[in-house]
Amino acid sequence: MDRFDAMRVFAAVADEQGFAAAARRLGMSPPAVTRAIAALEQRIGTLLLHRTTRRVRMTESGRRFLEDCKRILAELDEAEASAAGTHGEPRGQLVITAPDLFGHMYVARIVLDFLARHPAVTARTLMVDRIVDMFDEGIDVAVRIAHLPDSSLSAARVGSVRRVVCASPRFFAKHGVPRTPADLVDFPAIMFSTTGVVQEWSFGTGAGAESVNPRGQLMVNSSEFAIDAAMAGCGLTRVLSYQIAPALRAGRLKVVLAEFEPPPVPIHVVHREGRRAAARVRAFVDFAVERLRAEPTLA
Repeated sequence: MDRFDAMRVFAAVADEQGFAAAARRLGMSPPAVTRAIAALEQRIGTLLLHRTTRRVRMTESGRRFLEDCKRILAELDEAEASAAGTHGEPRGQLVITAPDLFGHMYVARIVLDFLARHPAVTARTLMVDRIVDMFDEGIDVAVRIAHLPDSSLSAARVGSVRRVVCASPRFFAKHGVPRTPADLVDFPAIMFSTTGVVQEWSFGTGAGAESVNPRGQLMVNSSEFAIDAAMAGCGLTRVLSYQIAPALRAGRLKVVLAEFEPPPVPIHVVHREGRRAAARVRAFVDFAVERLRAEPTLA
């Protein structure tokens, strides 16, 4: 097995987090994959993967090597495509992650339309409400709703969302409307937390910033549940503006205290390799950025 083939085997094991899954993806036997990784580690002189009975995880050396492997293999694929007269044509697998609800509302359609345009590309998605380590989990492109720390990742801002307080019109007809954040202590609230820890609702910025502990009558770990409960008239809730855009248009929810909202939260499309990224990554990033920037609910 030559060095490029060994790199492809290693990249597959790292992406699939297992020898058997990598073997199925590559059309090889699991023992052949195991031997290829052992030979690669012996030639390099360092351990690339920690093996357990349930999964494999990369060592720090393996993580650095994987990044170099993917860059080299992408450049090799593009060099071969260029020689064949198809330079820049996207091909190969894309791995994309986004927050769960945002992914279903926006990213899923983008992925489907991109695949329809580029039949030589395959895709795997990971829609989860947690920060995914792009290197550890083999992610090519991520949509992040957050203020990004400085890093080696490339990022394009595509919009922003607001943290909004909302409830149903019938709730306000029954309980009245809060005029200031301090009024929230007198209203039943639906609290959203993925950790089970109640967080204060912050408002304003700078000298005008204040935090409030609403009277939480219900705590949920799903934003969809919080929104459904609010539409049912169970209380006020606080979510991101894009999450309730359909309900606002339908008149099923109403936003209050807009003048006290904290600064908007930016949305970025993030990828790892900058200009050296494979054609499929560059093409998808360009496609996703254009589509998301055109979304009026994310402006």
